[in-house]
Amino acid sequence: MQDYCERITVQDGPRLPLEGSLDLTYRCNNACRHCWVSVPANSPVRENELTFDQITRIVDEARTMGCRKWTISGGEPMLRPDFPEIFDYMSGKSISYSLNTNGTLINDRIARLMKRKGSKMVALYGATAKIHDHITRTPGSFEAVMQGFAYLKEADAGFIVQIVPMRDNFGQFNEMIRLAESFSPLWRIGASLLHLSASGDYARNREITRQRLDPRDAINLDKPDLSSENTEPCRHAKEDGRLFAPCIAARREFHVDPYGQMSFCSYIRDPALRYDLRTGSFQDGWDAFIPSLVERITGGNEYNENCGSCTFREDCLWCPAFGYLEHRRFGAKVEYLCSVARENRKLKEARERDHRRYYEIAGITIRVESELPITETTFSPKFKRFQTDGPGQDIISLTHIFSLPDLSRPNMGVQVYRKAPWAIYRKGNSWIYVGISPDPKDKNIDSVAVFNQDHSHGTLYHSERQKDLYMGGNLHSLTLFPTDQILLARVLADRGGCFLHSAGVILEGKGLLFVGHSDAGKSTIATMLKGKAEILCDDRIIVRDKPEGLRIYGTWSHGDVAEVSANSAPISALLFLNKAERNLVTPIKDRGEKFKKLLPFLIKPLETKDWWDRMLDLTHRIAGSVPFYSLEFDKSGGVVELITSLNPDAADRGLCDNFPALAGGGCCRIEANIKSKAYPER
Repeated sequence: MQDYCERITVQDGPRLPLEGSLDLTYRCNNACRHCWVSVPANSPVRENELTFDQITRIVDEARTMGCRKWTISGGEPMLRPDFPEIFDYMSGKSISYSLNTNGTLINDRIARLMKRKGSKMVALYGATAKIHDHITRTPGSFEAVMQGFAYLKEADAGFIVQIVPMRDNFGQFNEMIRLAESFSPLWRIGASLLHLSASGDYARNREITRQRLDPRDAINLDKPDLSSENTEPCRHAKEDGRLFAPCIAARREFHVDPYGQMSFCSYIRDPALRYDLRTGSFQDGWDAFIPSLVERITGGNEYNENCGSCTFREDCLWCPAFGYLEHRRFGAKVEYLCSVARENRKLKEARERDHRRYYEIAGITIRVESELPITETTFSPKFKRFQTDGPGQDIISLTHIFSLPDLSRPNMGVQVYRKAPWAIYRKGNSWIYVGISPDPKDKNIDSVAVFNQDHSHGTLYHSERQKDLYMGGNLHSLTLFPTDQILLARVLADRGGCFLHSAGVILEGKGLLFVGHSDAGKSTIATMLKGKAEILCDDRIIVRDKPEGLRIYGTWSHGDVAEVSANSAPISALLFLNKAERNLVTPIKDRGEKFKKLLPFLIKPLETKDWWDRMLDLTHRIAGSVPFYSLEFDKSGGVVELITSLNPDAADRGLCDNFPALAGGGCCRIEANIKSKAYPER
């Protein structure tokens, strides 16, 4: 199962070197068929590698300028005899780290070091020794990595198995997944798009080319993310042809090779685009040298006539650095990536058609995406009334994944709420919702949802049991939660809105809100008004404060009356329901009383101070501008004429003006004793 993570996007702010990547060595004890950087383990280039003291100086200088995270890689970084000391120093100077290794050199000491919090990715090239050792061209490498896994498990050092697919092991792909899961709950797919060797060696590049997957297989392993558009700046050169200008401006990362050469990306292999940290300072390299590269590389006619004007540009994984690796020209196109782009376009179109739907509620578009197909019967027919062809201006994105993330590690953040059916955690800028049973002895988890700060994007993970429910169709919520209210009540607060226990109708263009808890008669009122008013929903209504005024909106969270509508209307009156032996409407004039009566009917998500602040402001606004009434009614149906005669616009003039058809003089209440057919209680 692939892991979930907290995603932080830096769009503005100072250009700081927040994350560094250091290749400790390009030497490796394997000779993998796909590798584009490695040299033999005993290569004399080891004499040119950075010393421990040089590495610590670079780490310290980078930290002074803001670096707090390091990726350690190779080659095989553990080939260096001083790896434990380097790792200990770098991880101690970071809030987080990532390590890439082939796992064959892990021993008991290193495994204990790996317990330090960070991401450890161990490569797997086959499900059997025959295939694995064929890929690494190193007999015994499979057995060695199995031993490495065992050491890590024994030390209780969590790790990620990185499955590296290519042509000669692709037939074992599913078996590799099963093997990975037997060692760790976390696995990921390594780079499925193989790049040619930085050395330019013909024989090596011929073998890398042979190992490239069919473009369709490569894209299926790395499906396009429909929840976001391709915004990676390094794939979009400036109009003036400066290929790396957007990338350098946006990146907060840097790369250092084993020989102290620094650039803004690990794929940059042109020596002219690298700065020597052995003779210069990190600050000079970051502040002066890297920005100077913006003007050095332009695409020219080759780029303009190919990638720069290609209709598949938005679907392509091409980067100028890949053009250099393939042809030693930054503006050159890469035919393999052209084929991948065409398959990417096809898959995007298919996923847009089969895996994405849009729904609009209260002016908010909810974009639902699923790794399983969304069919005509996946969601209840009631959602058809809210379905739209595309996004609006205000979008919430939900992505459904049908496997659960690892919950065994202490990475959930701080628990801020626990009461069935939810345990809620706060981690950095993320909210994590874990579905829990009301039975403390039941430890089974069916749902985990990870939302960003404002709940505008959520990834929802589901168990096998929920997968079966999904496949069965007729789902009554878009989140697959028992109700969508926990999400909508949260996001509405940020948009001047709230969810109310109420039925809502549109009568002659005006919105009427009938407020009450369960058994108050909301469904009964909605049933009585059928054919006379448009039913928005009989159980849950949204109120939003819009520039044009307060409006009510229909929802799909209905009660006994399945009739729902996505329409809206300006709110004209709010009536608190009371079952009685008569039909009687009484105005509520006192603003304080109106405010107090309305508060208990708010649908509450996780209650935070900012949520309550917004709700109190909105409730005051509603209480101050909407006519409130107490509505008593019996089962006779006579209340319908009372409601249809209501004239809230005249509320301030007294009820006799409100009900001209029923007025009998200067009364303070109006009662209707109109007999009609009885309605069952709901």
